[in-house]
Amino acid sequence: MDADFWLERWRDGQTRFHQDRVTPLLQKYWPSLSLEAGSRVLVPLCGKSLDLVWLARQGHQVLGVELSPLAVDQFFAENGLRPEARDSALGRHHVAGNIEIICGDIFALDQATLAACAGVYDRAALVALPAGMRERYVRHVYGQLSDQYRGLLLTLDYRQEQMDGPPFSVREAEVLSLYGTHSDAQVIDRRSILDKEPKFAERGLTGLDTVVYRLGRKAAASTA
Repeated sequence: MDADFWLERWRDGQTRFHQDRVTPLLQKYWPSLSLEAGSRVLVPLCGKSLDLVWLARQGHQVLGVELSPLAVDQFFAENGLRPEARDSALGRHHVAGNIEIICGDIFALDQATLAACAGVYDRAALVALPAGMRERYVRHVYGQLSDQYRGLLLTLDYRQEQMDGPPFSVREAEVLSLYGTHSDAQVIDRRSILDKEPKFAERGLTGLDTVVYRLGRKAAASTA
């Protein structure tokens, strides 16, 4: 699952994963993190999600990361924002108010950028990656966030043999294993959503849960 796969999906308009509303589970559980206003919040593989706008309205400095220039351009155009742009080793930065999107590879983010993020919201990243990439992703991103970071992770749980991803199924045992060396991952919500997602039933699923985890750095863990 390389960059070209996602770039082609955006070029071809195959973006059924995009939601035309703010994620209700974000609105319900984000306040429980008690992040201070002004905190920098990372949203990896953000696409053109309206969740970015909602997080910005909570007073956060939002940092999205997205591979597709089309997705980035559509986000700002559809939300009536005119970003200023600049280039760096991390990619092309687009900044409008307290929303910044870096058009680039999540794996190109450096330690200084990640360590400045006190919050993280992951709805679309972990479930977009095949099993062989997930350990590298979690180690690179979450292993280098602020020592006091807090965040929400949303996953999907289904029988992987019934459907090819993405989005992929990420079971609870795998989440605990991936994050366990440096972070606490606590399940705070699990619900069946197959009846609300007929497109997945059409692809052969007989069960589908969405799971919400509250994340935070382990007390004894360090990014050093």
